[in-house]
Amino acid sequence: MKTVNTHEAKTHLSRILEEVEKGEVYIISRNGVPVAELRQRANRPRSTTDPVLSRLQIDYDPVEELTDDEWGSIE
Repeated sequence: MKTVNTHEAKTHLSRILEEVEKGEVYIISRNGVPVAELRQRANRPRSTTDPVLSRLQIDYDPVEELTDDEWGSIE
């Protein structure tokens, strides 16, 4: 873990990001007080499957036109 001040972080951001991509963690401080932690983002899937929705099954074509009998009557 490395500590840099805000000026150094702005000046060398590209180099710092390269090191973060390799797993290095940076603490960014202002006036000697830590204000932020810069670390590599966890690679998570963009979307996760909902456990309930994954059990649903659609047994028909949802874009297929319905017949008059399937529509039923409006009362």
